[in-house]
Amino acid sequence: MSIQSTPLRLNLKRDEQLEIEWQDGLVSVYPLTLLRSMCPCAACRAAREQEQTRPKSRLTVLSGPVHSGPPRVVDAELVGGYALRLEWSDNHGSGIYSFQYLRELSPQKR
Repeated sequence: MSIQSTPLRLNLKRDEQLEIEWQDGLVSVYPLTLLRSMCPCAACRAAREQEQTRPKSRLTVLSGPVHSGPPRVVDAELVGGYALRLEWSDNHGSGIYSFQYLRELSPQKR
């Protein structure tokens, strides 16, 4: 793991955001809506890819259960020394966010 993708500190506000202070000094703040929409699990990646290739129409059919309200993290755990697994209020918890992936997603770039 490179210095850029090595976190020093993780601060999760379960209703709001994840903040990561990286070893190179960058501080990344991820709104939970961003993290949930960019879930790295195979099913979510496939759904994003399908959405990108689907012709745009005025009518969008939503698949799966629809949950009201903003996403919320109900559980979080470190996976080895390389990732973070988040369990969401919509009962989705199979996404493992590697620190390298989180660095790539960072809204704050260096």
